Amino acid sequence: MQPKISVGILGATGIVGQKFIALLEHHPWFKITDIVASQDSAGKIYSSIVRWREKTLLYPEVGNMRIKDCYAKLQSQILLSGLDANIAGSIEEQYTKLGHIVISNSSNHRMDRYVPLVIPEVNASHFQIIKQQCLENSKFGFIVTNPNCSVMILAIALFPIHKKYQIDKIIVTTMQSISGAGYPGVASIDILGNIIPFISGEEEKIESELLKLFGKYNNNKINFANIKISAACNRVPVTNGHTLSISFSTKKKIKDYEIIDAIQKFKGLTLPSSPKNLIKYFDDPCKPQPLFDTSYGNGMVISMGNLRPCKVLDWKITALGNNTIRGAAGTAILNAEYIVNNNFQNCYTKLNKNSNKSSNILDSK
Repeated sequence: MQPKISVGILGATGIVGQKFIALLEHHPWFKITDIVASQDSAGKIYSSIVRWREKTLLYPEVGNMRIKDCYAKLQSQILLSGLDANIAGSIEEQYTKLGHIVISNSSNHRMDRYVPLVIPEVNASHFQIIKQQCLENSKFGFIVTNPNCSVMILAIALFPIHKKYQIDKIIVTTMQSISGAGYPGVASIDILGNIIPFISGEEEKIESELLKLFGKYNNNKINFANIKISAACNRVPVTNGHTLSISFSTKKKIKDYEIIDAIQKFKGLTLPSSPKNLIKYFDDPCKPQPLFDTSYGNGMVISMGNLRPCKVLDWKITALGNNTIRGAAGTAILNAEYIVNNNFQNCYTKLNKNSNKSSNILDSK
């Protein structure tokens, strides 16, 4: 057995940071060696300061670690970031300058020219732009980003259809759970028995990020997809799981059975966090439902159902995903797996063979 690869968690006390820790407890490749949080938490034992929100118990190996601040020297080359967008941008950039690989769940760098916005099963070719990021910025580390949690669900749901039949228009209404707002999230007096028909920045993220995800990588550039998207986002009183009501049209007209066939044949990658089948389709029109259908494939499977004709576009369908796992921490870990498995971690050194500052922390994999 090869030794496990060390990873660090940025924003370790938050909801996404805690999810990273829970998912990595039994990971076959990775182990946590650094936990990073705010200056107020730095120097304290993790278990004494964190308000643990996961259903599984906090395991002692991490619980007994001492928290480091965002300017500490870290031993892990791979850093999984669950930092709040208000502070993530500069901190993540700082760590790349020190040679770290930052895989970010924050929105700050998603639309940067040379930063890949990646779901490995959808657009793994975009990892190639990492090389250009290293060259352009003269950094020994780099940033890779996850899309917004609703975009994640939308992209996986529609990609097998788009790949074969070319989607050209999308209307999507999201019903987003309160866990997507972090902790403590939305005040109970605002959300109980209620729907909030606005989530700041969400519609803009859906209408832009999907175009980058579905874009083509060519000649050191990502050419955005030409799709018209209209999004409406709502916060609903559901604990976990974002539900999307999607209408779409395609350039090449298709039948309902062709859509279902494309969905059911969408396969995962041979990586620990990628499920064998990415989408579970239900014939029952009352499915999927967030109370019952967010845990397939350890939370990494998207559930879909209720396909029917649309009188405005061509088709409409319902999609559901686990926003904290597939929509956040789980895909960040999957991105780390892809980077290691395809040896992107040393891309700067390979492009600059005369450099004497090469990082080799990951050479054990």
